[in-house]
Amino acid sequence: MRLNDDFTKPTIVHAAKLDWVASPARGVDRRMLYRVGEEVARATSIVRYAADSVFPSHTHTGGEEILVLDGIFEDEHGRFPAGSYFRNPPGTSHAPASADGCTIFVKLWQFREGDEAQILRRPGEGEPGLQNDAVSATILFDDGHEQVYLQRWGSSASTKLSNHRGLELLVLEGELSVGTERLRSQSWMRLPEGENLMASAGPQGAYAWIKDAPLQHADVLKLPS
Repeated sequence: MRLNDDFTKPTIVHAAKLDWVASPARGVDRRMLYRVGEEVARATSIVRYAADSVFPSHTHTGGEEILVLDGIFEDEHGRFPAGSYFRNPPGTSHAPASADGCTIFVKLWQFREGDEAQILRRPGEGEPGLQNDAVSATILFDDGHEQVYLQRWGSSASTKLSNHRGLELLVLEGELSVGTERLRSQSWMRLPEGENLMASAGPQGAYAWIKDAPLQHADVLKLPS
């Protein structure tokens, strides 16, 4: 499968309008945003766990990045409510589940060679970031190769984000207008390097997860053949 794999052009997906696609695990469904590969894939997805669903224990050979969007995500290491952020580098493993159900944003097989940082940020944790006309910004991860942060804009605020490496954005709350597109909860956008983000928040403001990084690292881990 190849889905939205052209990194040279802007991409917007309104994930909330997509159908859910069943995964191999009962009760675990996906909305696919980007994918190269079959069941083992370089992928960005919204994943929904039904109540009492369990995904089999597995090792993250290519690394995994997660943001919990709603509900409580669980594994053998604990219970993690909405707003929790993980980076599970290659070689880590777990058995994810959700007793009450949850929705998460997941990126797989997008770690670069040598990236071994394991990160857990619980809701509200992180470092203050540059606000760029925003109400607040919280840095979740920054290793010099990529920066991941949460940013909130007030009612009808306008913003410009410079883009020297590549930008990826997922709207979590509110509305963000980019050109003629209105991005709402679960709307996902990817911009190639050099194309700055010009946006304005809706009447209720906007809140988004943002990654400032190459859309694919030159030394990204290779998928198994």
